[in-house]
Amino acid sequence: MAIAQVRGVPHYYEWICCGGCDLPKPVMLFVHGWGGSSHYWRNTATAFSEFFHCLIYDLRGFGRSELPVDYSGDYALDDYALDLEVLLRQLDINSPIILNAHSMGASIGAIFAAQFPQRLDRAILNCNGIFEYDARAFGTFQKIAGTIVRLRFPWLRQVPGLDRLAIARFLQQPIAPTERRQFLEDFLSADNRAAAGTLLASVNEMMVTRLPQAFRNIQCPTLFLAGEKDQIIPAAMAKKAIALNPNFRYIEIPQVGHFPMLENPHLYQAEIQQFLRDKFPG
Repeated sequence: MAIAQVRGVPHYYEWICCGGCDLPKPVMLFVHGWGGSSHYWRNTATAFSEFFHCLIYDLRGFGRSELPVDYSGDYALDDYALDLEVLLRQLDINSPIILNAHSMGASIGAIFAAQFPQRLDRAILNCNGIFEYDARAFGTFQKIAGTIVRLRFPWLRQVPGLDRLAIARFLQQPIAPTERRQFLEDFLSADNRAAAGTLLASVNEMMVTRLPQAFRNIQCPTLFLAGEKDQIIPAAMAKKAIALNPNFRYIEIPQVGHFPMLENPHLYQAEIQQFLRDKFPG
């Protein structure tokens, strides 16, 4: 188990390499979304490890990146982007990377890409986009989400079929039972402070302008990848982002929901491979 100390918090990370991590390959780094962990990236990282040194890690307060008991830091997405920059420095990664980020992780990735353009060769932002501010809807969401965070009791792990029920709204296609169970485990084990704090930081009036601003400032070729049937962040939100930056491309995976990398991994990987093969001006 590899741990890097990042701004006072131990961060779990793992290299997934084919043929040894000392071979000269570029780095592909994966960022997971809210309530998840690096685990759901493992199969994708393994698939790309022939051509890249793949780095997965757990965001602060999620997965195995546990917060200290007395931790009093912020949960703004800009802070998580700074965590990523510090992690790269800690691991002595100096060459531009391929960033592959999902959902809330893609919001962090977009902010990171805008703030540290020299760090990136290309970016893949999955299941993300532009949302409009609605005070009533945002208020309702935050109340419901806050209640859900508080009601994550450990005994829920023992409820038969809850793994299937918990992820149902996120999916259009079935995924492996081990992935369903891991989804539930990640959700239940996330630190209450991080789970609640990042929800508030991700869905608020400020982010309605903050995220489009970050999108406009991204300098590297960027793929927006959406699931056609995504109910969490509908594909229409990604389509709105495409017009903001000439560096953006858009791909929609048919008949998948919020986890295209798990629901249709072969097509998902093929679309990314094509994006990475394409030549871009400059």
